[in-house]
Amino acid sequence: MRLKNKVAIVTGAGRGIGRAIVMLFAQEGAKVVVNYNRSQKEASMVVEEIRKMGGEALMIRADVSKADEVKSMVQKTVEHFGRVDILVNNAGMMIPTSFLESTEENWDRTIDVNLKGAYLCSKEVAPIMLKQGEGKIINISSISGLAERSAVACVDYVVSKAGMIGLTRALAVHLGPTINVNAICPGTVETDIVASLDPETKKLMRDESLLKRLGKPEEIAYTALFLASNESDFITGEILTVAGGRGMR
Repeated sequence: MRLKNKVAIVTGAGRGIGRAIVMLFAQEGAKVVVNYNRSQKEASMVVEEIRKMGGEALMIRADVSKADEVKSMVQKTVEHFGRVDILVNNAGMMIPTSFLESTEENWDRTIDVNLKGAYLCSKEVAPIMLKQGEGKIINISSISGLAERSAVACVDYVVSKAGMIGLTRALAVHLGPTINVNAICPGTVETDIVASLDPETKKLMRDESLLKRLGKPEEIAYTALFLASNESDFITGEILTVAGGRGMR
């Protein structure tokens, strides 16, 4: 029960990494907000599963790229649970296209969801956490946003994830010493986004890993649990890579 009585908002929590994080947080005693935009069926299944195991969960639809919807989500969270202790900016998207085939529309949507969404959610919860005297913000970036070699060729996705790393460090400066802000950079994890990639790209990603496999959503969730718990109270502004050794060669 490392998160007993804590209130956590996890964006994009209906599937993949977000689902694994919100399920683990609930198992560890947190009251959780399962945010979704289009995955209503999956989100309701997550909430049902959490409630069956005796946890508390609230499902809230919000497009994190829209300030009014983010504001409403946070307000509903406070009205229902009374506070916000943890925010996990996990909602993200990738449209697999080469640079020359990419469009301005895809660029705008990817940056809006992945980067602007993290900014808007953080900006909305920060005053609450500052008033409470504590809080944890965890950004789910990607190894693609780091300088290491990456097999991901989607320019807009890479830029959005690199931006999340800069956002993490800047927020750690502005919100310290009260709020801890850190980022996780997963390598290739078995999610819907990765499933949409062609087999050759996925093989290249596996070969780049020193462990010669893809990651599991639960492995990212346990990292998020550490950063959300009191065990990480002396860690802020850090970028934690969980990638099976990708980029070390």
